[in-house]
Amino acid sequence: MKKFLLALILLVSVNKLHAQQYSLFGTKTMFDAFENPSQKSFTLDSSRKFSSNFFLPYFGVNGANRGPAEYVVRKYTQEGINDTKSLDIGTGEMNNFYENSNVYIATFRLFKSYKYQKEMGFAWQIRSDSHIDYTNETLAIFDSYVRFPANTLLTDIFNTSGYQQTYHQFSFTYRENYDKQLAFGIKASLLSGILYNKLNIYNSSLYIDNTENALALGLNGTYSSNFRETDEINKKTFFPNFKNPGLSFSFGTNYTTKKGLFLMANIKDLGFIWWRSNSQRTSINTTKIIDNLAFNQANTNQEIKDIFLLSENPKKFLSPTNAKADLYISKVYGFYKPGLVISKNLFYQGGDIALVNTFSYNDFSASVTPQYNLNNIFMVGLQGKYQTPNFEVFLGTDNLISTATQLNGLKNSDANIGSGPNGASFYMGVGIKFGNVVNHPQFSDTMPGINDNEGGSFFKNLFSIFSRR
Repeated sequence: MKKFLLALILLVSVNKLHAQQYSLFGTKTMFDAFENPSQKSFTLDSSRKFSSNFFLPYFGVNGANRGPAEYVVRKYTQEGINDTKSLDIGTGEMNNFYENSNVYIATFRLFKSYKYQKEMGFAWQIRSDSHIDYTNETLAIFDSYVRFPANTLLTDIFNTSGYQQTYHQFSFTYRENYDKQLAFGIKASLLSGILYNKLNIYNSSLYIDNTENALALGLNGTYSSNFRETDEINKKTFFPNFKNPGLSFSFGTNYTTKKGLFLMANIKDLGFIWWRSNSQRTSINTTKIIDNLAFNQANTNQEIKDIFLLSENPKKFLSPTNAKADLYISKVYGFYKPGLVISKNLFYQGGDIALVNTFSYNDFSASVTPQYNLNNIFMVGLQGKYQTPNFEVFLGTDNLISTATQLNGLKNSDANIGSGPNGASFYMGVGIKFGNVVNHPQFSDTMPGINDNEGGSFFKNLFSIFSRR
C-alpha cells in the first residue's frame, strides 16, 4: 500500500505531470482532431494532404494532490524526505490525489475526400489515469508507528480507495461533414494494458499495546493488480504485447450556427481492458498482530505489505477506461475567442469546467484558461501556439502557479517553497503536414475524392439504414 501511494505521488509530481489541454479545443490541431473525433484539421487550398508528428514530442501530463498532507507530499517530492510529523492523526482526515497523462508516440492523418471533407487518422498513444483518496494515517503508519496513541482503539483511520491504470491505445479516427454546418466523427481503439492497481479499504482499526509491546492492525477491503511486489518494472513492461487486451470507442459531433456559434459534444474513450496476465484480486479480512519480534519500523512496514502479498489470489478481471462526456461552446470575436468546456468522467470521480480565453495575432495565439476541477481544485492555465495550415507547435500548462512553485521547490530542494494543493502540468506538441495541397476541384488537376467513389457519406448511409427501420 505504501508503494501504491507514495511511489505514485513521487512519479507524477516529479517526472511527468496531462490535463485535458482544453485550450487546444477548437484549434484544428492534430490533438484537437484526434481527441475530438468530429473535428477537422485540414484547410482547403492551403493544407497539404498528410500530417504527422514524426515521433516528435506530442504529449500532456498533469498531477495534483489536495488535503492536509500537502506539506508532507511537498517535502517528499521536493526534498526526498518522508516526514509525517506535521500531520494530525487519529481523525481519519482525507487527502485526494489524481493524475492523468496522454502521450502520442506516433500520429498519421490524411485528407481523404473533398466532398464531405473526409479525414482519416491513425495514432499510437500511452495513457495513464489515477485517483486516490487516502487518510493522513495511511502515510503516517509507514513513517513512524510510535506517533499513534497507545492503549487506544482507533477505527476507520486507514480507509483508503483509489486506482491507477496505464495502457497503450492504437486508434483509428474518421470524420466527415454531414452538411455545411453539421459534422460527425468516430474513434475506434485497440488497447494493450500496461499497469493496473485498485485498492479499497472500507474498514480498518489500530490498537497499540505498550504492555505487550505489540500492535494489532485490522483491515477489510480488496486489492486488484496485474503485477506483484516482486515483479520488476522496466522498459519491457511498457512494450505493447496485448496480454491485457481491450477496446474503446469515441463518438463526436459539432455544429456551427449561421451566426458563428460553434458547438461540440463528445463521448470519449468508452471501453474496457481485460486484465488477464499475472493479474490478481485480493480480498482482505484480517487483524494482523505485530509483536515484539518484529516491532521496529522497517519490519512493521513489511508486515503490513504481507497482509496483501500473502492473500494474493490469481484472477482475471475487467476494468473500464476513464470515459468522459464533453461539451464545448465557442465563438470568434475578431482577435478574441472565448470558449466554455464542461467535461465529466463517466465511471470514475472527477471532471472539469474551463473557460478558454484565446487571443490571436496572425499565426500566433495565446490562451488563458481558468479551470475548476471537480476534485475541488482551482487552476489557471497558460498556452502559446504558432499554427499555419501546414505546421503547428504549442506548449502550455493547465496549472501555472503550482507548476512554477513545484519546479522552483525541486530546483532548490526546499519544501517551504509553495503552498496550497500540490500540482504540476505541462504539455507540448509539434505537427507537420506534407504532400499535395488539398485544393478545391476548380483549382487542382488532382483532388482526392472529387467524384467520391468511396461510397458517399458514411454517416448519411448509416442514418438512412436506421430511418428505414
